[in-house]
Amino acid sequence: MVEQLSPLGSAWKPGRHNVVAAAPGVTLSETKPGSIVQVAAWPGEEKSVIDAIRSVTGLKLPDGAGGGIATEHKAAFGFAPGKFLVVTQIEGIEAELLKAIPVTFGTVTGLSHGRTALRVAGPKAEWVLAKLYPIDFALPAFPLHAGRSTTHHDVFTQIQRTGADSFDLYVFRSFARSFWTTLGHAAEEVGYEVR
Repeated sequence: MVEQLSPLGSAWKPGRHNVVAAAPGVTLSETKPGSIVQVAAWPGEEKSVIDAIRSVTGLKLPDGAGGGIATEHKAAFGFAPGKFLVVTQIEGIEAELLKAIPVTFGTVTGLSHGRTALRVAGPKAEWVLAKLYPIDFALPAFPLHAGRSTTHHDVFTQIQRTGADSFDLYVFRSFARSFWTTLGHAAEEVGYEVR
């Protein structure tokens, strides 16, 4: 398969920016997963869809919106009632989910070519993201592997906490470059490294 070009283009500037101390407050990167798939359950079919996601991915996805699970190579999380994002390094997970989730249970939509996956990690990750989004990023309010959907101005974002100080953000490819620039501006105060 042909490698997909990053939509960040000229906005991608590897290295350290505004780092005065020994370490940057955050690290910014693009993760480039193999598959990003959105699954939506029809009302009353949420449990069937969650079971299908569990079966296909092998992940122990908890019930309900906001719950999630992640490993090094795959993740799944609920971001709204009956709606889930499944992300893997393996291409083709969409076809497996389509087989496991009949149209009577819900819908499966491949988003791999329509989304960009970004990671914000480091001791100041919560602080930087709180500058952009009106949600509480503290660990008790946003637990490990949990997911949220929100917007920064008109940029819709699905966010998953992937570590104690690490978050993966999924944004529309068409907004990725301008959002990346905004993310860099938000991180200037604490210093950031692009990897």
